[in-house]
Formats: sequence, structure tokens, C-alpha cells
Amino acid sequence: MAEIHAAAFHDDRPWSETEFADLTAGNHIDLLTQVDGFALISTVAGESELLTLAVHPARQRQGIATTLMVRWLSIPRIKAAFLEVAADNDAAQALYVKHGFAECGRREGYYKRRDRNPVDAVIMRAELTHG
Repeated sequence: MAEIHAAAFHDDRPWSETEFADLTAGNHIDLLTQVDGFALISTVAGESELLTLAVHPARQRQGIATTLMVRWLSIPRIKAAFLEVAADNDAAQALYVKHGFAECGRREGYYKRRDRNPVDAVIMRAELTHG
């Protein structure tokens, strides 16, 4: 996971193997995997947060992220879903809008960038209905 994350988020500080190990050992955490991609989510009391979704750059735009999103949003116990995405990540924002997410807030300067100014985090939410 750390290798895929580092490749996918080359402008950001990638998460370490230790961070992934600690997260996946925690309560309320689900790991969804595909070849060359994964999503890590936290779900409590019907609300789920996408902690990270990463697809290796060589495999992006091949439906892996869409498959992971569908799997996440199909979990019956989830009634509302949240995520944060960098304001300059147009491709990810388009994916999330396609799956019913809308902006509900911002965190100014949240994402630190190498050799660039920080970028806002766009907070997005989707209400889910199953069945």
C-alpha cells in the first residue's frame, strides 16, 4: 500500500508502511483492494469516511477507482459518506461527483505541497440509500 500511495501522491507526503499498519489494525477500518489500487475507509454509526484511495499511476483511468468507489458505497451499513480531496485534484473530484458527492466545506491550506503553496481540502458528502 505504501508503494502505491507514494506513486499516486508524488506531490504530497506519502503515508508510510507503519502508518498503514497502524490504521489497518484499528477498529472500524475496512480495506478494499484491487490490483494496483486500494481504498481505506473508516465507518462508525452509519457514517463512513474515505481515508485514502490510491491507484498506481500506470493503472489510472482504467476503472480501478470506480470499482473501489462502488464497493465502498455499496456497503449496506453506510448511510452517509464523507471524504476530503485536494482542491487541485480535478480528476478525483469528478469521480466523487459522479458517485453523488457534493462539496460541504473546505480546509484552507490543508494539503502541503513540495515546492508549491499549500492547497485547500474540499470536504465532500454523499447521502446513501440502499435497496
